[in-house]
Amino acid sequence: MNYHTRKWVKPEDLNPNHSLFGGRLLQWIDEEAALYSIIQLENNKVVTKYISEINFISSAKQGDIIEIGIEILSFGNSSLNLKCQVRNKMTHQTIITVEKIVMVALDENGNPVANGKTQMEYTKDHLENGQ
Repeated sequence: MNYHTRKWVKPEDLNPNHSLFGGRLLQWIDEEAALYSIIQLENNKVVTKYISEINFISSAKQGDIIEIGIEILSFGNSSLNLKCQVRNKMTHQTIITVEKIVMVALDENGNPVANGKTQMEYTKDHLENGQ
């Protein structure tokens, strides 16, 4: 699992129980999946097609630092299938898992477009190739 993004849980991120609001966490996950997919598919028009069952394992409190991990499961013709785990940065305790997120690349008309990708690429590879 690659952890790229960290978030600091602030007062505005809390629910009435003073723990991290699940909707806020899902917003962060969706944004992370989109950014990750844009980079991998080299297409800035990417949408979320599917998010599988979400498993809330533990909570986060104000002041906690969480990190969002994304892992590629597979590539489809126009899609990228991901897995996500969010954990507490300091304790490494898992907060949430999402077994599958499907992101789809779109063309300028909003239709799915073939991505031509079959494996993960690293940013350094793009830089070395002058892309």
